[in-house]
Formats: sequence, C-alpha cells, structure tokens
Amino acid sequence: MSHAIPESWHDFFNLVGCAAATLVGLMFVAASVGAGVFTGERQVGLRTLLSPTVVAFSVVLAACIVGVLPTADWMVPALLLSAIGLLGIAYSLLILQRMIQNGITAKIDHEDRLWYAFAPILAYIVLTASGLAFAAGSEAAAAILATGICMLLIAGIRNAWDMTTWVVLRRQS
Repeated sequence: MSHAIPESWHDFFNLVGCAAATLVGLMFVAASVGAGVFTGERQVGLRTLLSPTVVAFSVVLAACIVGVLPTADWMVPALLLSAIGLLGIAYSLLILQRMIQNGITAKIDHEDRLWYAFAPILAYIVLTASGLAFAAGSEAAAAILATGICMLLIAGIRNAWDMTTWVVLRRQS
C-alpha cells in the first residue's frame, strides 16, 4: 500500500507539529503576562496582531497532523490542505482589511506589514498549492507542504518576538 505522504516525512511533521503546539501554548502565556498592556483601546491591535499569530501556529499544527495521517489516499490530504490554505488566505485578507480599516498599517513600518500581513498570505497560498499537488499525485507535494509550514512557522516566530518586545517596552514605560 502506498502512502499519500512518504514515511520519510513523518519525523519532520511530528517534530514541527510538536513545536507548533508548544508555541500555541506559549502565546497564551505571553498574552497572560502582557494582559496589563492590552487595554481596551489596544484591543483592535490585539485581535489584529496577536490572534493571527496564534492562528498561524495552530495552522502549522493542523497541517502537520495532516502530514502524519495514516492514509493511502492522496485526496484526503489534498482536500484538507486545500481547505486549510484557502481558509488561511481568507482569514489573512480579513486581517489585512482590519489593519487598513483601523489605521494599524499607518502605525507600523513596512517590515511589520510584510510579516503580519503578506508573509502569512504567501504561506497560505503555498499550503493551498500543496493541497493541489496532493490532488495531482505529485511526488513534490510533501516538500511543498513542508515549505508552506516552515514559512508560516518563521512568520509566526518573528511576529511573536515582535509582540513580545513591544509588550516589554510598554511595561517598562
């Protein structure tokens, strides 16, 4: 029986999935520690910047779960990853719209706009492409999936660090 995702990728998805689950938990701890900084007037920023980072780590976890599913059918990961990617694109566009509507894009620099808005959209596009690659039965599908996961993980780590330094600076002032 052939596997939709080669066994050689199992350890990769297992390791990255564990890391993503840990990072989701750490985001909850960070939000709790920074609770005094996230006042009512900063709630839009919290929902616009912190929540998408938790979502990104959660999507990495979900995609890794798909990566270790014991299925021989290429269509199972194809459908799941395509759905995850398309939902991620829609969510990221909603976040970008919220950033523009609430004037956040005017308050943050180009680097932050790139990492908070455009990097996740690109990663979700790659995740969607991995779903299409699985649907086509491509041998490169797992590598495309790994690329999208790593892109999202890197963007999430960068954004989590950015928010952490922001909270630390606000608590000191």
